[in-house]
Amino acid sequence: MNTERRPDPDELLARVKEAETRRARGKLKIFFGASAGVGKTYAMLEAAREQRGQGVDVVVGWVETHGRADTEALVADLEILPRRRVEYRGTQLQELDLDAALARRPALILVDELAHTNAPGSRHAKRWQDVLELLDAGINVYTAMNVQHVESLNDVVARITGVVVRETVPDSIFDHTDEVELIDLPPDELLQRLRDGKIYIPEQAREAIENFFRKGNLIALRELALRVTAQHVDTEMRHYMRDHAIRQTWPVRERLLVCIGPSPSSVRLVRAAKRMAEGLGAEWIVAYVETPAQIRLPAEARDRVAQTMRLAEQLGAEVHTLAGPRMSDEILAFARARNVSKIVVGKPQRALWRRLATGSIVDTLVQGSGEIDVYVISGDRDDSGPAPPRPWPQRTEWGPYAHAVAAVALATGVASVMFTRFAPSNLIMVYLLAVIVVATRSGRGPALLASVLSVAAFDFFFVPPFFTFAVTDTQYLVTFGVMLVVALVISSLAARIRAQAESARDRERRLRALYAMSRELAGTRGVSALVEAAVRHIREVFRARGVVLRPGEGGRLAPDPAAAGFTMDASELAVGQWVFEHGQVAGRGTDTLPGASALYLPLLGSRGTVGVLGLQADEPSALRGPEALHQIEAFASQTALALERARLTEEAEQAQVRAETERLRNSLLSSVSHDLRTPLASITGAASTLLDTGARLDEATRHDLLEALHEEADRLNRLVQNLLEMTRLEAGALVPHTAWHSVEEVAGAALGRFGKALAERPVTTRIPTELPLVPMDDVLIEQVLINLIDNALKYTPAGSPIELTAEDTGTEVIVEVADRGPGLPPGGEHAAFEKFHRVDPAPTARGTGLGLAICAGIVRAHGGRIRAENRPGGGVAIRFALPLKGTPPPAPIDPAHVA
Repeated sequence: MNTERRPDPDELLARVKEAETRRARGKLKIFFGASAGVGKTYAMLEAAREQRGQGVDVVVGWVETHGRADTEALVADLEILPRRRVEYRGTQLQELDLDAALARRPALILVDELAHTNAPGSRHAKRWQDVLELLDAGINVYTAMNVQHVESLNDVVARITGVVVRETVPDSIFDHTDEVELIDLPPDELLQRLRDGKIYIPEQAREAIENFFRKGNLIALRELALRVTAQHVDTEMRHYMRDHAIRQTWPVRERLLVCIGPSPSSVRLVRAAKRMAEGLGAEWIVAYVETPAQIRLPAEARDRVAQTMRLAEQLGAEVHTLAGPRMSDEILAFARARNVSKIVVGKPQRALWRRLATGSIVDTLVQGSGEIDVYVISGDRDDSGPAPPRPWPQRTEWGPYAHAVAAVALATGVASVMFTRFAPSNLIMVYLLAVIVVATRSGRGPALLASVLSVAAFDFFFVPPFFTFAVTDTQYLVTFGVMLVVALVISSLAARIRAQAESARDRERRLRALYAMSRELAGTRGVSALVEAAVRHIREVFRARGVVLRPGEGGRLAPDPAAAGFTMDASELAVGQWVFEHGQVAGRGTDTLPGASALYLPLLGSRGTVGVLGLQADEPSALRGPEALHQIEAFASQTALALERARLTEEAEQAQVRAETERLRNSLLSSVSHDLRTPLASITGAASTLLDTGARLDEATRHDLLEALHEEADRLNRLVQNLLEMTRLEAGALVPHTAWHSVEEVAGAALGRFGKALAERPVTTRIPTELPLVPMDDVLIEQVLINLIDNALKYTPAGSPIELTAEDTGTEVIVEVADRGPGLPPGGEHAAFEKFHRVDPAPTARGTGLGLAICAGIVRAHGGRIRAENRPGGGVAIRFALPLKGTPPPAPIDPAHVA
């Protein structure tokens, strides 16, 4: 008994590691409520002020007062961490400054609204992730949240209130909280606070009372909050009992443990226990203990166990499969670990003499239960029909028994050699060794045969009178009895260990396969690849052909081509469709649609059913038994999570594309509307002046107005040209029409387009006369030079020089436009060529931020490259290279030089 009570070393090691981790991390306390307005933030601030009064270093990281005077008064004299400002879509947003909090490193920090979504560009997407980083740094955190933000309750809250909450907190955060304080307020008082304007402004309050804050909703949310808090407290109590080695049950909450087996009456037992749990208002657990004897059950009995456990799950029970040598010991250990108050078992069906001879599980449970009540019931009458007939005995394999006879014969031969030199007790050891070998290799039956044959062979060959079974010395009868008992015990123990080892190897093989599948799915991208990998692993483990059905248009299922392990007709698709719509297992081996040729399991994700997994086993026994079914469900769960992850990834990518498209659209509209308005205003003003007072203006003034019209029209033309070129680039329709042109001529045409804009600018050009012709689209390259020169004009002060140079490297021609402006900021060398990017322009600078992006697209379309870099002494040099490919045409002959 002392050995049985010793704690598990692995469990002790895990508890030590957990304690070390908790000591290094900060403590998390959640102020928990049913809805907004119950006073969570107020209670958190009062607790923080109390801590500060005890000398604790307290800092307010983020607290939302919602304009409430009493809450603001509590914050007034606390140290408040400055908030981080984030610019998003032209709006200044405020967020928790995580880096400042880590640098300040207080003993306690207040971080309100745990489920808040951070602004784009923040280190973490959610505020609870910021809190985790603070805890990892050893900082204690006070925070607040409502019950509707618990991830697992999201769909429940949506059904109650009709509102889908988008901001949620994973259950793992709530489960690992060090302390939860429930802030409760009756619905009537909360509604009165709402009417008094203490939660929302009057207009919002009226709308809230008519929608989310209906009294029925508040009552339901209050019950949910109480249940979640009670569950957390129950978990804390069980951890305390475990850490302090408290073995007796604390009956603070009714919890039933129902023990089932392969008997047909287990179904009646589960149904009766369900009604008992409902009457007591208790949670209930169904457990099946798989002993070495249970492992050898026939397939029909294991199927009954699986169906019973499936029924228990459908009725709302928590189902567990235990493993151990003695059923009663495992049940009692599990009951104490889960703080069970009542154990429910069925009436024993074995004969009285067998219970007296081998013992009764019921008697053992009653004797060892201590403070736990044991209920022995018969359950309801089962009117579904007669009990299934006893299975016909399976055909015996005689090979192991032949090995047992051979092992005893070999032991006899060895003993005959030792007979004249060793005492009879040593000969007995030889026979016992043979029994152990047979038990470990061949099982219980051959081991029992070897035990009996060993005693008979020892008596016949080595006990006088020899070669007879007669015994002259009665003391040998005791030797025979002890030898037989020892042999039987050893064979039984060895056979049991062998069975347990086989079960452990089978379980380890499946767990290893599940781990391998999880690892491969985690590193696989694409739905088809995920489906193919999942079905391949399932086929290897269960020797079953698999198919994955995924919904298409109209919600109708269709087999995924990457995982079509068997052909499905219309009836099989109908079974899969039923499983998808109801979220329940059906098909072969179940009580629902058992005529199907395959077993179908729903692939359940956090947001609903994502598909159906169908399995058609080569051997029906591969999918039988509770352990196999639970293993299949684990594989299906991993597949569902992988498919949901892939779907969420696709949705995130689509959302990112939509957000980027929206950002570009807004940037384009903002820039274009401004840049179009400016030249249009100038053109309109000059034209209206000429129309209204043109006859009274002198010639010089009219010339200036006409020149302004021309310049602004040209500027407008360049803007529209840039937009058209960018559209062509995005559409992939920009194809250069290359011919051999002179860089000098193209550069001269580009400079000539600026007219008076370059009159006050010193422009230096260094283009060698011997520069070769270059294969290019002269119109597009001229546009590149215009954009580069225009960029230099925008970002440099008046009178600042501009340099235009070109050189030949033998394989390419490099053209450079350089200025002496302010230069690029760190990292701006690459960002300068992004769309709508402008580097802190001067107040006089105008443009959409498309010019350099268009230059990059045109140059790359020519097979060239472009880059920007800061110049020594200030300024920016933008150079692009065009490759020299092919042979230029021969130069034309001037007739004037012909002799």
